Amino acid sequence: MLRWLKISLKIIGALVLLLVLVWLGAAFYINRNNKAILAKILQQVNTKVHGTVSVSHMETTLLKGFPGIAVSLKNVSLRDSLYNQHHKELVSAKDIDVSLNALSLFLGTINIRKVAINNASIYLYTDSAGYSNTSMFRQKDKNKSAENDAGSTDLQVRLIDLNNVNLVVDNQKKFKLFSFYVDELQGKIKYPIGRWDGEFKLVTKINSFAFNTRKGSFLKGKTLSGKLTAHYDGDAEVIMIDQKPLKIGNDTYQIGANINIAETKSAFSIAIKADQLLYKNIASILAPNISAKLFKFGIEKPVDVTASIIDDGNKSHADPLINVKMIVKNNNVSIPSGELTDCSFTGYFSNQDTTTRPIGDANSVIRFFGLTANYYNAPIKVDTFTVANLEKPLAQGLVVSKFDLERLNSSFEDETFKFGKGTADLRLYCQADIDNFLFTKPVIHGKVAIKNADITYLPRNMKIVNSSLDLNFSQKDLHITNSRFQLGSSVVQMTCDMQNFLNFYYTDPEKIEINVKLKSPNLNLSQFMPFLGPRQARQKKTSTKNAIKQASEQLRDALEASKVNLQLNVDKATYQKFVAYHLKATISLIGNGVYFNNMSVQHAGGQINFNGKIEQLGAINKMQLNANIARVSIKEFFYAFDNFGQKSITNKNLKGFLSAKVNARGSISSKGNVTPKSMFGKVNFTLDKAALVGFEPLEKIGRFVFRSRNLSNVQLEKLNGELTLRGETVDISPMKVNSTALNFDVQGVYGFNKGTNIAMDIPLRDPKKSADILDKKEREIARMKGIVLHLKAVDEDGEIKIRWNKKKDREK
Repeated sequence: MLRWLKISLKIIGALVLLLVLVWLGAAFYINRNNKAILAKILQQVNTKVHGTVSVSHMETTLLKGFPGIAVSLKNVSLRDSLYNQHHKELVSAKDIDVSLNALSLFLGTINIRKVAINNASIYLYTDSAGYSNTSMFRQKDKNKSAENDAGSTDLQVRLIDLNNVNLVVDNQKKFKLFSFYVDELQGKIKYPIGRWDGEFKLVTKINSFAFNTRKGSFLKGKTLSGKLTAHYDGDAEVIMIDQKPLKIGNDTYQIGANINIAETKSAFSIAIKADQLLYKNIASILAPNISAKLFKFGIEKPVDVTASIIDDGNKSHADPLINVKMIVKNNNVSIPSGELTDCSFTGYFSNQDTTTRPIGDANSVIRFFGLTANYYNAPIKVDTFTVANLEKPLAQGLVVSKFDLERLNSSFEDETFKFGKGTADLRLYCQADIDNFLFTKPVIHGKVAIKNADITYLPRNMKIVNSSLDLNFSQKDLHITNSRFQLGSSVVQMTCDMQNFLNFYYTDPEKIEINVKLKSPNLNLSQFMPFLGPRQARQKKTSTKNAIKQASEQLRDALEASKVNLQLNVDKATYQKFVAYHLKATISLIGNGVYFNNMSVQHAGGQINFNGKIEQLGAINKMQLNANIARVSIKEFFYAFDNFGQKSITNKNLKGFLSAKVNARGSISSKGNVTPKSMFGKVNFTLDKAALVGFEPLEKIGRFVFRSRNLSNVQLEKLNGELTLRGETVDISPMKVNSTALNFDVQGVYGFNKGTNIAMDIPLRDPKKSADILDKKEREIARMKGIVLHLKAVDEDGEIKIRWNKKKDREK
């Protein structure tokens, strides 16, 4: 063996031996001076605290501290001076292992190098008045401290090890509660001048991380693990934790913090950054008052999040300042009103939107920038969207979109609208309250342009083709312009004003008043008959979070409940056999009623003015009408109205001009047909230049009495009459009929199917014999001279029979 190597080994051996001898000597010294050393440690600690540090006894544990000396302090208790009032023990530990510098013992000082706390509870308590039990560590009188510390070094711990320790920070003044179960905390600490630097390994379970106990805890039940690098600035009394990876559960976050432990500050800030985390995992670590709202939403794929939590120590702030940034790219986002697919945006949250106002929900804001997505297959783009004041949320933003209407069909689920073709181009600035995460009381500015659309309104089975319109929103009003609708062969141009439409849309749709002007060159009224019928019942399909469906149902209900005023101006209108020109009308749709006001039309060479009401009840609807008919062709008039549901006197039997006043009520089907035997009311009429052609009852009389006269074409003088409609029958008031063939008086009852009993007094005198009498009274007297036949027309087995009207029957 080389000589230098032998010498080196001897020196090393001597040093090891010396170290062992010193270590054994120190151990012997501690055993011999156990109580004195413990008293020295307690004295050194107690000179630095306001309170009491007590230890039941101390044991030497040689191997744990080698090459230092280790002692185990049993039943350690730290109590501040006011413990008897609040009963919150700052430290209660069954076992604290302390490693001492062996050489310091021989110098008469106690130099602690490592502290291991096991099976302990640490409770940092602040009462409602602001007093904290940690005040026991505040500096005592410097002069007294200097005297007690003469010849001693600062209490500096180089290594720290916590196992199975409950750590609680309870600040009742600011309603904060932080509670941790520390499974493991190992750290190394260095002490440069005026500060310390430490590196720690941490595994802890978070029982409470509540910045405001009234709102619940963040991170509740989560495990926090990783490595920390921390620094302490003694002058500023600030602990700084470098931003490094820490695991919360199975997710990795970059977390850093600054904590001011000065008595007058109690401020802190936490910086958090995480990439590619699932939204639901992020929401689950937040306080219940926040997570309950966030769980109403969902984001399918991972997102990037940056956040900061800042408490500046201002006693007026109940909550810390929270700022969050989230980046979402090409994701699927579920919201209470549906789903945004292929969605991208940058989102920001702050609970202090305006710095001059206090932190809280009322001053909180959520902002979305550059949002693009498909919403129910419709592409949307939002430059900036804001939700402010989370106590009473108000949302606002500019929405832009252009899409084919057919893309919406799956959203309506065949219940309200169905689109065949067409495009929608919208640019809307929207503002709305948010009630239970749904938009209410909207205020909208902007325009929706619909072009070349085929739209079927399913509740009434109405199909509109090749249609276009512009929806112009102005705050709470809606105006429809540039509209063209084609319903079958009918083409209509429309303008529409809806005052306060959005104001009443959600709350009082029956207060909505819609003023519509319709103009058409050719209108087929039968194609609008679905308005008279009931809405088509459809089996509802199960659907979740379908805002388009909900909106369409709400729109349908609003339209059905609102009051609609229609002004019609039609060049030509047709309804089945009815043809009219220059139709003008004001029609009101209120509730289940259709009101016809001031309706005028040219028909059959004359004029008809009409007022009425249809009460929608289903397949059969009630009808009331008041009509003035001025000199219309009676032949065309009867033809147009299908002879009013009777077959005795038809358009084939009539010639001349009719003027009449009609006041009646009855029933009309959902297809627009008058229900047979349903009409009640009065008809006062005037026939001018009329003729009765091929009227069967009169022809039968001719065959019975006047065989030489032509009763198949009876031309009448001007005739005034009154008819009373009674459903199945018509009461004919007494009328004097003067014609070219015969004169007669008539009255009685005409039955559409049965009940006919018409009395006729027919003089045999030829009307031509009285034609030269100029005086009306004389001619009237002469009219009934001679033999007068008293006949009656009655029905027997569905046929009209002519019988003698006996005197006793006439006198009844």
